[in-house]
Amino acid sequence: MLGFFFRHYDSWVDRYVIYDDGSTDGSLDILRAHPKVEVRSFARVDPDSFVLSHTIMQDGVWKESRGQADWVIITAIDEHLWIPGQSMESYLSAQQEQGVTLMPALGFDMISQTMPPDEGLLIDQIRQGQPSVPYSKLSIFDPNALKETNFAKGRHAAQPAGKLVLPECDELLLWHFKRLGFERTMAREKFQGARLGRVDIANAWGFQYLWSAEKFASEWEKFRRDSICLNPRSLRSARPKAKKLWWNSYRTAVRVKARWSWLGKILRAVLPTR
Repeated sequence: MLGFFFRHYDSWVDRYVIYDDGSTDGSLDILRAHPKVEVRSFARVDPDSFVLSHTIMQDGVWKESRGQADWVIITAIDEHLWIPGQSMESYLSAQQEQGVTLMPALGFDMISQTMPPDEGLLIDQIRQGQPSVPYSKLSIFDPNALKETNFAKGRHAAQPAGKLVLPECDELLLWHFKRLGFERTMAREKFQGARLGRVDIANAWGFQYLWSAEKFASEWEKFRRDSICLNPRSLRSARPKAKKLWWNSYRTAVRVKARWSWLGKILRAVLPTR
């Protein structure tokens, strides 16, 4: 996944801080060879819970970027953030000019029966998936405007505190490429299950990692059957339900009123989109 990850993000990310949890598959060699990457060890501050340790890390690590970064991205290697029809550089610049401080992403859970060859971008190669409320996450924000992120387990929701200004409308997409290759994904889930702690298992956090092979195959097939071809030109007809998105009921956040919004609508109607 690292090749896909870096090809997707390299053009608009200045620095990566990647936390490693004892990988032995050659990933560290790839990471250390990348000029923008700093590798750190993931600390299990709660020895009985991978999930709680992960949440604590995500809630705190970005704070060192205050006064240094325009935007912080909290993400995973299989989460690819993008905007159809425009570059992330131009989008982030426009949002900054309008005073936006956080951009939750509309989530999509993607699937492919096979792992694609290590070339190009996944957003161009994999289009089968489903809109996903749980994967609609807070991923990009201004570290100087937020005081806390207060992520839920798995970052599936948040209760951020600080100066909270949302974009005029939700356009940022998060395509989660967790399900790439049936055999590969089943093996990866089993490996993940072995990393869960006593507290994780007791609370059913990461329960899907403990499925039997039969249960995994059944759930995979159901998900595949229910998936659709996601056309970036017409995603308005296939989006997570707005009323279920955590930030739409978060009363401390406000929507920015975009300047020249009428011009933006005209341009979106005229210019070709990806």
